[in-house]
Amino acid sequence: MPNARVLIDGPSELVFDYAIPAGLPVQPGCRVRVPLRKKSATGTVLALSDGPQEDFALRELESLVDPEPLITPVLLKTGRWIADYYGSSLESVVRSLLPEAVRTEENSAKTRRIAVMDAPPADEVLAKLEKRAARQHAVLSLLMHSPDRRLAVADLGEGSNAALKALEKAGLIRIETEEVRRDPEADGVEEILESKPLTLTPQQAKALEAVNASIATPGKPILLLGVTGSGKTEVYLQAAQHALDLGKTVLVLVPEISLTPQTVQRFKARFASMQDKVAVLHSNLSQGERFDEWHRIRKGIARIVIGARSAVFAPLPDLGLILVDEEHENSYKQENPPRYHGRDVAVLRAAFEPCAVVLGSATPSLESWQNTRSGKYQIVRLDQRADGQSMPLVRVVDMKLEATKHKGPHPILSDKLRTALERRLEKGEQSILFLNRRGFARSLQCPKCGHVCQCPHCAVALTYHRTDDRLVCHVCGHQAVVPRKCPECHDPAIILQGYGTQKVEDVLQRLLPKAKFARIDADAMRRKNALRDTLNAFKAHKIDILIGTQMIAKGLHFPNVTLVGILNADVGLHVPDFRAGERTFQLLTQVAGRAGRGELEGEVIVQTFTPHSPSIQYARQHDFDGFSDQELEFRQQFAFPPFAHCAVLTARSTHERRAEFTLQTLHRRLVENAPPHLHIGEPLPSPLVKSHGQFRFQITLRGPAARPLSRHVQQVLEKTSLPDDVTVVFDMDAQNFS
Repeated sequence: MPNARVLIDGPSELVFDYAIPAGLPVQPGCRVRVPLRKKSATGTVLALSDGPQEDFALRELESLVDPEPLITPVLLKTGRWIADYYGSSLESVVRSLLPEAVRTEENSAKTRRIAVMDAPPADEVLAKLEKRAARQHAVLSLLMHSPDRRLAVADLGEGSNAALKALEKAGLIRIETEEVRRDPEADGVEEILESKPLTLTPQQAKALEAVNASIATPGKPILLLGVTGSGKTEVYLQAAQHALDLGKTVLVLVPEISLTPQTVQRFKARFASMQDKVAVLHSNLSQGERFDEWHRIRKGIARIVIGARSAVFAPLPDLGLILVDEEHENSYKQENPPRYHGRDVAVLRAAFEPCAVVLGSATPSLESWQNTRSGKYQIVRLDQRADGQSMPLVRVVDMKLEATKHKGPHPILSDKLRTALERRLEKGEQSILFLNRRGFARSLQCPKCGHVCQCPHCAVALTYHRTDDRLVCHVCGHQAVVPRKCPECHDPAIILQGYGTQKVEDVLQRLLPKAKFARIDADAMRRKNALRDTLNAFKAHKIDILIGTQMIAKGLHFPNVTLVGILNADVGLHVPDFRAGERTFQLLTQVAGRAGRGELEGEVIVQTFTPHSPSIQYARQHDFDGFSDQELEFRQQFAFPPFAHCAVLTARSTHERRAEFTLQTLHRRLVENAPPHLHIGEPLPSPLVKSHGQFRFQITLRGPAARPLSRHVQQVLEKTSLPDDVTVVFDMDAQNFS
């Protein structure tokens, strides 16, 4: 009797072997009911084996939950690759392949009762009911005037049940039950007007030709390097149309949930006749919405799926095209187990399906760019904006000189930026101000003794949020009452240091009282659909100036925006991360690309204290090639990605010495019998040495090949007995080093 290895649903990773009863068509990826102790449980079949694996008799599976596997063979193969490459358990990967909303029995399809009339009753029947049963006659009249002679029972009003039962008994109607889709885009969406395919520029036509060829005959991944405003989205849309015409499905990945509404709107406008075939997947969906969308995708009802990182596992049949927009974004990297990179998994899945995959960006990651230089990826370029407009003029303002000019504290707005904002308001044009720091003030400090209010759980200063009048930790979320005097020396002159988006909004309201503002950050966008509503208001020109964090830095298209102000380009530049310069260049280029996307010329003003930084200067010139050549030379010299794979091993505990000692022990064992050319750094405190009440120490590892590195670490971890209060985390191809 064959055996099945089953992952049991629940928070703990319980995996057991069961015998398969004769005649039960069990396959890997199936959902099954199994006996567990004295009750039944639900689980997922991970693998099958041909014969008995144990000396004792195994308990038998009870039944199949679904008649066919919910995890396709390609996705199961992808999951095994992820587990091996990233050093994760297969069980944790399966939980990503099958979302909790699908796995848990509490969720099910939403249904409603429908009254259906197959044919209108005879006139004499209607006349008879009109005299003797007015309620029944009213129900029949409503059904007769309904376009498809179908009405929801709930829409017929209270007191209709008796009439419906009588009509059904008389054979005049039928009562059916149908599923109702919980549409995540149903509320607060403006009317979507159909858009027609645009005439392509020669560069766009060449790009589309390359993508269509790859859809027909999948080959190398395509890196679509297009400057901001070059029309990458139009290429995506027409390529998607080609894939649909061939009977295939399309997967579209975006880096931020905030970009989903606009992307959905564009695809629904283009494919207006099949709007119900566009599905959305991301973590902000309710359990019911995710359940409905996932099953619409699996059944082939939805032909286009748009979503964030986790949508890479969407169970699309006949997949023909995967589009990864803004492929350089580090938000594609999962920070919790399994720590996969969405972009890389998309490339892998495209190879397994096989299908075409397009990675689009104005500022590609250096990993993808190096893959084009080595011939692994095909490069397609869009060097000009689709509307023929020139790239926006970028001006750099040295804020050191600005502070000297004003002879006081550093101003938030330079004279040049304030004048530019006033000029746009006079012309009726719109502006965007970017600052990647939320809150009102960065910290609260005593000028007398130097005390800074810090989070008791993390090694960071608390940020002052004026809207809530609270000090908030941006790492763990801890909140504290604002002290009216220094907690150390009790001096009442404690002051606010630095500024965030809330303070920018406050300053602008005083400087430009007639302007209409809106702020987009994690604090202002807590309400569901708040982001979508704000962006729609900005698009309708109900807002003059939009202030925001990186949520507004990419992918947004507003033709009336002619000015972008970057208030502090140094945020994120001077951090202990070899990618700091690359990320700063990408962010500045992306933000600058929001300006001048219509008929009006755009202007970008960059405020910085380090105006001669290569990241800022290359971004000023929109020179990706120059920046990448210099940065890749540095990376190759010091054997950093993309010329090596980089991983981080972190030990954390509430006991500082135990975390440190555990990592020192692991370091000694890692050094023993290490694969050749593997560089193992010393165990050091993490840049963020304390987070969520736990002390953190880390080792950085670099090697020319990923699997030998990952397997060596996993072997050491398997042979090492860790203290109960110490957690060790391995992050392959790490993007975050804090």
